[in-house]
Order: sequence, then C-alpha cells, then structure tokens
Amino acid sequence: MYELSSHLNKCQAPAGLEKNKGHIYIANGSPPTVIEAYTNQFQRDFSLFLGLRSEEIKPGGCMVITIIGRNMEDPSSGDCCDLWELLAKSLLDMLAEADLNSFNLPIYHPSEGEVRTMVQEEGSFNLDKLETFEASWDPFDESYKYRGAQNVANCIRIVTNTEPTLATHFGGTII
Repeated sequence: MYELSSHLNKCQAPAGLEKNKGHIYIANGSPPTVIEAYTNQFQRDFSLFLGLRSEEIKPGGCMVITIIGRNMEDPSSGDCCDLWELLAKSLLDMLAEADLNSFNLPIYHPSEGEVRTMVQEEGSFNLDKLETFEASWDPFDESYKYRGAQNVANCIRIVTNTEPTLATHFGGTII
C-alpha cells in the first residue's frame, strides 16, 4: 500500500511559478501558466512513480494507492485550494510578500479523471477499481470524533508534510 502524497511531496515545486504572486499553491487567481506547471509536474512525477512501482511488483500483483484529490476537474477550484489560501494569508501576516512569493508548495491534488487517465496512459497497471470518498474540511463540523478544525489541521500536517517543508524554506521559527 502506498500513500502517494508522501512520495510526491518529496519532489520540488514545479518551475515557472514566478507569476503566482501572493499564493503558495494553485489559487483561483493563479495564471494559466501556474496551473499548467503544476499539472505537468504531477504528470511527470506520477508517471515515474507508476513505472518504478511496476518494476517492484510481482506479475499479477496488486497495488493500493491513497492520495488526496479534488472533486472538480478545475485545478483552481475551491475544494482543494481554499485551505492553502488560508495558509498563504497566515504566512503573509508573518513574512514579507517577497518572501512568500519565493515559496510554492510541492503538492498537487489530482481529480479522479486525471488519476484514471494517467494510470491508463502510463500503461504499467490495469485499473481494477478507483474509489473516492469525502472527508469533512469544515472546521465547524462536529460530526467526527474530533473537532472539525482539529481534523483539518491534522490532515494537513500529516498527509502533506507541511511543517517540515515550511521550516526548511523559511526557517524553524516560522512554525
């Protein structure tokens, strides 16, 4: 079983993000070149990941991948970008805008369609089953065992490895 985010997050943010001013990820106001850079980087990284895993798995073997994705096809849609915009605004309160503009998260949240297409195009695996589920990102949702805001914060910390990434770029005092 592979938790794909931890593998892909070790990658670098894509090149060509100079115009993504005031953001640390794809945002509603990001220029098309930023969206294209992130999408292309994900396609390269995911294709490499699949190819390398195919060499490790025995013939007839199976692989389970978990990844945080998005519901909508538009990469700048709110369902995955809003949280990163909140983090960007918080960082902007602590940093100069030029410092914030020097940083972009090395992550990408693909849609179900993108994952399906990439697996088929890469060709090393047959896609037998692709399941999606929704987690509550509502910080006021009390229906989970833990408070909603705590759930969101923990998910961001664990799955995306945000704290070490920020500390490496801005220094440990930012945390």
